[in-house]
Amino acid sequence: MKPFQFKNFSILQEENVFRVGTDAVLLGALSSVKNAQNVLEVGSGSGIISLMIAQRNKNATILAIDINKKATQLSALNFKNSLYFNRLSAKNIDFNNFSSTPKFDLIICNPPYFDVTPQSNKDEIARQKIHLNFSDLIINAALQLNNNGIFSVIIPAESEVDFEELALRSSLYLSKKIIILGRENLKPKRLILEFKKEKSSPEISEFIIEKSPRKFSDQYLEITKDFHIFK
Repeated sequence: MKPFQFKNFSILQEENVFRVGTDAVLLGALSSVKNAQNVLEVGSGSGIISLMIAQRNKNATILAIDINKKATQLSALNFKNSLYFNRLSAKNIDFNNFSSTPKFDLIICNPPYFDVTPQSNKDEIARQKIHLNFSDLIINAALQLNNNGIFSVIIPAESEVDFEELALRSSLYLSKKIIILGRENLKPKRLILEFKKEKSSPEISEFIIEKSPRKFSDQYLEITKDFHIFK
């Protein structure tokens, strides 16, 4: 499978690991990483989000975990081949069985979101809530997050109410919401949600991916200018 090429690093891909997609790029580019020194990515896949964080924050040390052994191996290889290899590590473990001391400044995840198994079983662990549902993800994130930390996810827009209610049960409070639209005037497609342990008035904004079919918006070009190679 053809590698995915960014300016500062490339991502090797393979058939049995979820490929690089727009959701991962948006989460890696838009999440609040500035003050994070100890970062955990849950469900690393190819490792692209961790690599983007490493590029954006030179002080961040990042642990990427995945239940899929092949994904962990692929992440580790992509980390090894990057400029940021000394600040990145990959571990094959189920988040439900994971614990760490010290806790994390940032926990980031592009989580599984399908409840029902599609006809094809390709990427079933990455796409479907088989081993990690929203409730388990949130409960474990709350346990592993330090008192000033941020929990950042990208989810389908229609999952917002359920996700925020589950977060409240774990005393995680919405601090930031980015409403992702495919194009202007279309229904929201995804949401980037960030949570903290302290209550605050959430920062809410909109982000448009395309200004017309197959033409990226100025917003998208701006937030990915340090990553994408645009022809």
